Amino acid sequence: MSSSETVGEFAKLRNPPTASLKDTTRTPRDRRMSHATISRATAARATATAATAATVALALACAATAAPLQAQDLATIDDRVPTNPYISGGELIRAQAAYDVTFYDLTLAVEPADSTIEGAVEMTARITQPTDDIAMDLDTLLAIESVKLLRGPHDPAEGEPQELTYERLGGRFWIDFPHVMQPGDEFTVRVAYGGHPRIAPNPPWDGGFQWAETPSGAPWIATSNQLNGADVWWPNKDHVSDKPDSVGLHITVPVPLVVATNGRQIGMEPAGDAHSTYHWFVSTPISNYNVSLNIAPYRKIESEMESVAGDTFPVVFYVLAEDLEKGQVLFPEIVKHVAWFESKLGPYPFRADKYGVAQTPHLGMEHQTIIAYGANFNNGSMTGGVDWGFDALHHHELGHEWWGNLVTNTDWKDMWVHEGIDTYMQALYLEDEQGIERYHEYMASMAPRIRNRLPVAPYGATATGSGRGGDIYFKGAWTLHAVRRMIGKADLMRALRLMAYEDEAMWEVTDGSQVRFAGTSDFESIVAEVSGQDLGWLFDVYLREAELPRLMATHEEDNEGTTYTFEWVAPNERPFPMPVDVAVDGRIQTVDMTDGTGVLRVPARREVVVDPERWILRARPRPGSAPE
Repeated sequence: MSSSETVGEFAKLRNPPTASLKDTTRTPRDRRMSHATISRATAARATATAATAATVALALACAATAAPLQAQDLATIDDRVPTNPYISGGELIRAQAAYDVTFYDLTLAVEPADSTIEGAVEMTARITQPTDDIAMDLDTLLAIESVKLLRGPHDPAEGEPQELTYERLGGRFWIDFPHVMQPGDEFTVRVAYGGHPRIAPNPPWDGGFQWAETPSGAPWIATSNQLNGADVWWPNKDHVSDKPDSVGLHITVPVPLVVATNGRQIGMEPAGDAHSTYHWFVSTPISNYNVSLNIAPYRKIESEMESVAGDTFPVVFYVLAEDLEKGQVLFPEIVKHVAWFESKLGPYPFRADKYGVAQTPHLGMEHQTIIAYGANFNNGSMTGGVDWGFDALHHHELGHEWWGNLVTNTDWKDMWVHEGIDTYMQALYLEDEQGIERYHEYMASMAPRIRNRLPVAPYGATATGSGRGGDIYFKGAWTLHAVRRMIGKADLMRALRLMAYEDEAMWEVTDGSQVRFAGTSDFESIVAEVSGQDLGWLFDVYLREAELPRLMATHEEDNEGTTYTFEWVAPNERPFPMPVDVAVDGRIQTVDMTDGTGVLRVPARREVVVDPERWILRARPRPGSAPE
């Protein structure tokens, strides 16, 4: 979505055509759904009861074993103001910081006949600071039917759910408790909701629901919402810093559709009127935006894979029947990619559930344990049509199981940790498969796509839609390329391995405690620990400034040769002592630039090329700059 379109959408929130944004009661809604759809949703909730009880038991077990991810920082931002439902993250408000989610249990009926969803989410959480209200998020296109307290420190009378009041302002709603909750108190609220979810304008980048059709005309449904937030289709605390320890999913769809989603399938049962309910359970912490639905008459290709940790786990590819043969051809490469990532970074993190791939009508997304694959079996689908000899889309989305799902940024300001590191992994894969020259070719192909408009990793909390675009991918990858130039490949690989798993003892862990949050400063510290070098200056210039450093050069000639003087000019006068390689008649010499300047004496009539192997990301030459 463009910035002008975003402003337009936000304006609609402030001036809705038919209803007030402020909703302090259970407002009746125009359902625009058939009675059959509503009855199926009711039936789905009924049939899910037993499965939900089992799921809650699993969730409690997960919560008992998983280490806390991160204490919520206290926030003092004024709470109750309208929000844009299509922007995710940013600075926590008080009513978000007041609680930590431990479990979501989502029951949902998905009806392709009229493009509706109807269901409820039960959220279990723990209070972290005294509060009498909490904030959750939900797209304004979806109506809230009721909010009830199912469990709390003061149990509802006679065990009956207690109706709670709430206030909706834009994409957020505030739930009022009847008393002040204290730190350590646990509670469960149930939000019933439904309607016509947002149709994704440009999935997966501008997301929502996608109601597509397979080549044979069957429903083909997918969700994608990383940049918009999962609240475009289910109520939750929409902030990347708060992962639940586990999630239950009970999804009802028409027969013969199959639901492929996160975690492991724990059951499937008839739901009446030619519908089925699929029960899934995610046993490890997961970002809300990673919870996804993939629904189609899928066929399954599957096998067991042995991990470098010594255990086995299932690998499953949900593919359209029309593409079954293509899927069977791709499947060995899928397994090969998993094995390669394990060899570089340590074991696949979510072996307790599965590694899943689902064919989707959009390009792709890193949904935990069920990545979206929409490359149409075309190796060049995400590389501008260039076939580098491997399925780049699958390789990239798989890499996010480590960079994004195992290691997650605490705030979107560090999103390059997801995208930049993962993009660099593809260059490393090419190097292993086809040699160092192909590595350099791949890195060179990214350079023209770097825009340098905003810092890649700015200071301060950042929401999605910040305008950094492809730089978090390409400039992030080039930052690692430059780090490799400084510390060597062996130390860089060691740093990446430690960034993924701080301790190799965690390789054997599958209960969720292996999942953690990390940011730019964490990687800086690991690089320093591994290499013994403080590269803070490199990260500051490449990630915290928008502009690139410029290498200036002057020369003085005499009868015997030329003296070149080099000087780095970095934004905001930051230090940038990057050594410079210079090829003199093909022989590379390294110019020391410890204080930002360096001198090289070259004999007469010699060919001089600066940075011949393209290790340094720098501003394009202009008069006075060093030549390419």
